[in-house]
Formats: sequence, structure tokens, C-alpha cells
Amino acid sequence: MLHLADTLSFSGRKVVAAGAAVPFPALQGSSLPDNLCSYQDTPWKLLSSCREPQGSCCFAQSVVLRGMGRENPLRQPPSPLHLCQSTEQVLQLYLHSLYPGAFSTVHVLEEPCSTLPPYPQFFSPLLTRQGFLLDTPSSCPSPAVESIPVLAALQSSPALHSLLGGLCQELCQLCPRRWPAFFAAGVELEEFQEALEELRTLAQCYATGLEADESEDEGDSD
Repeated sequence: MLHLADTLSFSGRKVVAAGAAVPFPALQGSSLPDNLCSYQDTPWKLLSSCREPQGSCCFAQSVVLRGMGRENPLRQPPSPLHLCQSTEQVLQLYLHSLYPGAFSTVHVLEEPCSTLPPYPQFFSPLLTRQGFLLDTPSSCPSPAVESIPVLAALQSSPALHSLLGGLCQELCQLCPRRWPAFFAAGVELEEFQEALEELRTLAQCYATGLEADESEDEGDSD
């Protein structure tokens, strides 16, 4: 994970945000292009404790899809995604349309994620045994979900600017002199201030446009 984060980090950036769709919401019998075309935004949700700003871009990302193929195209007329020759090409084109200019790596695994015991069965009754969505609940008792398709991503994006900046603001309000445990652990005040400045600089690496200007104004006011 550390090496993968390093691969996605450049221009002073060191942190990536995680996102996932567990399971990837795919209708039974539909293709990957059909499902991706139904989304206006990314189908995964951020797992990291940061909010995705409106109109967000992405600097670099690594996306992994498991258990979802390209077969059985249903949409008429076909979209550009339906013209791709492989699942990797579908996902790569989709990411390029969302984040043009971003560095993106794509990995596709045919085998889905297993959800056999002791994996908890907290899934919707709309899910089939293979983790695909049904249009309506089945009249029969819901079968145990044995596997699910999953879409996961690691992203270096401006969303980390608010996360790191907020952490920096909270630490600025902390006075180490009031916490003897800091000094008992060998922390020097100068080292604390230096680490705080490094965190502020790191947060600035993820700022874009107006965010960068606001950060400079905050730094001047400090």
C-alpha cells in the first residue's frame, strides 16, 4: 500500500484518499458500460474522512474492479464505452471522461470478492447470490450472498486539502506546554512546530485555484 501511494504522489504530495463501492451496484444481466453510463459521478464513496469538493479534479488514481465483465451490452444506441474491446479499456475511458488529464492506472480481476461465512450477511434482499441487483425483490427467500463485485480506488485529489488543512488548524490550537506527556515522550517544542509547518505545506500541495489563494491568506494572517 505504501509503494502504491508513493506511485500516485508527486509535486510534494504524500497522501491518498480511499474510496470503494462494496458491492459495486450492478444490475443482473447488464454490462459494465451499461452500469457506468447510469452514473453522473463516480460510483464509489469516499472511505477517508474528507468531503469531495464540488467540481473536484483528480491528480492521480489507481482503480481496481473485481467480478464485473464487459459482456452482454444492452444499451441502445451504444455509448463510446460500449465500443471498447476490453473491460480495462471501458474503465480507463470512463475515468478519463471524469478526470481528463489525471494519471490513472486500472486493474481488473475476474474473480469477485468472496462473502462466504464468517462474512456478515447484511446485504439488501435485492441482491442475488452473486451480488448483482434485481429490479424487484424475489418472491423466494433471499439466498445468502456468496460473492460480490467490488470497485475500489485510491486517489490523490483536492479533497485532501480540507482534511489536512483541518487537522493543521486543530493542532495549531494545541499547546504542548499544557501536556507533560509530550515532553515525557521526548517531543521538543521546536520539533512540534516544525512538524506543524510540514503538515501545512503538505495540505497546500492539494490546493487548487481559489483554495490556494485562501490558504495563502490564512498563512499571512498567522
